[in-house]
Amino acid sequence: MPLLISGGTVIAPDAVYSPGWVDILADRIVGCGAGEPPRKADFSFPESTLAAGYVDIHTHGGGGRSFNDADTAVAVARITATHRAHGTTTMIASLVTVPFDEFEQTVSALAGLVATGELAGIHLEGPWLSPVHCGAHDENLLHAPDAESVDRLMRAGRGTVRMVTIAPELEGGLDAVRQIVGFGAVAAVGHTDANYDVTRQAIAAGATAGTHVFNAMRKIHHREPGPALALLEDPAVFAELIADGVHLHPAIVRFIIESPSRPVFVTDAMAAAGADEGDYKLGALDVRVSDGQARLADGTIAGSVLTLSAAVRYAVHTAGVPVEVAVRAATQNPADMIGLVDRGRLATGNRADLIVLGAELRVTATLQAGLWVPCVRD
Repeated sequence: MPLLISGGTVIAPDAVYSPGWVDILADRIVGCGAGEPPRKADFSFPESTLAAGYVDIHTHGGGGRSFNDADTAVAVARITATHRAHGTTTMIASLVTVPFDEFEQTVSALAGLVATGELAGIHLEGPWLSPVHCGAHDENLLHAPDAESVDRLMRAGRGTVRMVTIAPELEGGLDAVRQIVGFGAVAAVGHTDANYDVTRQAIAAGATAGTHVFNAMRKIHHREPGPALALLEDPAVFAELIADGVHLHPAIVRFIIESPSRPVFVTDAMAAAGADEGDYKLGALDVRVSDGQARLADGTIAGSVLTLSAAVRYAVHTAGVPVEVAVRAATQNPADMIGLVDRGRLATGNRADLIVLGAELRVTATLQAGLWVPCVRD
C-alpha cells in the first residue's frame, strides 16, 4: 500500500520545505513536495523534520562488534542494527589493517553481505598507509602498495570495494591511486605524510576524497600547507570529518564545512559505539574506552564511539552548522562520494530511507526501504 508521511520540515536535495511531505510505494519514494500533502497523510509529524536516512561510509564497528571479526555475518548484523537504531540506514564496512591473508579473507566474506544488501560496500583503510601517521593501525603491518597486492584485495571484493584509503607519498602510491580508481572505487588520501604537491598529484591521478581530514595526516604549516589544504581547497574533493568533539575543534568543523570541498560526516566508530565502555580490540591493538573516548595506551585516538545522529547534533548545536547543511553532510554527500545513486536523498525513485528528527535533532523514527525499523532513545 502507498505510504504518505508529512512533516513540519522536509529536507529535500535542493530545498527545504516547511511543511512538506514524502510519498512512498513499497520500497521507493514516488513523490516529495512542499505544502499540504496530495491526500491525507498516513503518518504526520508536524513538529518534526523529515530527512533521508543517514549514510555512514566510514565505520569499523558498533554494538560490541567489529567488521574485522571472524564471524562476519553475526558481527555485521549487530553493527548495522546498532547504528540503524540511531537513523543510519546505509553503511559501508571499514576494515583496519590486519595480516594480508586475513585482510583478503575478510574482504571476500564481506563481499557476500554486500551482494545480499546488508552492506552497501567495503572500505579498505590499510594496509597502504604511512607509518608516520599510522594512528590506531599496527605499524608493523603497513607497507607500500604494489600492483599485485592492490589487485588481490580489490578482486577479493568482487566489485564491492567502494573506497580505499591510501598514503600517496609511499613508493608506488600514485600508481596505486590510478589502479584503485580503475577498479571503480574511490581513492581517498589519508593516514599520510604527503606534502601539498604530492596530494595535488594524487588528486590529478584520480583521488576524490580525504579520509578524516586533519586527523592522521601531516599538519598545516604556513610554508608547507600539507595535505589538508590541498584537499579542502578543491571543490571536486569530498572531505571526511569526525564531528565528535574529540577529533576536531568546533572551529575546524566549521572551517571544513565552509571550505570549497564537499563535507562528509563519518563516525570512524569502533566496537564500543552503542556498547559499554571498557577494553576493546581494534585489529590487533588494545583500546581503552572511557569518558566517551577510544584511545590506545599511549593516548592515540583509536576511532570513536560516535553515531551520525550525534555527529549532526554536535555540528549544529556546538559548531554552529546550519541544520540542512549538517544533514546533507550525513546523507547526500556521502552517498554521492561513493556513487550510491539511490540513497541519501528524499527524491523520486530513491530507496525509501527516511528519518524523523524531533527535539534537538534526535531520531525518533526510522524508515528503511519502506519499512519502519526499531529506534532507541537517541
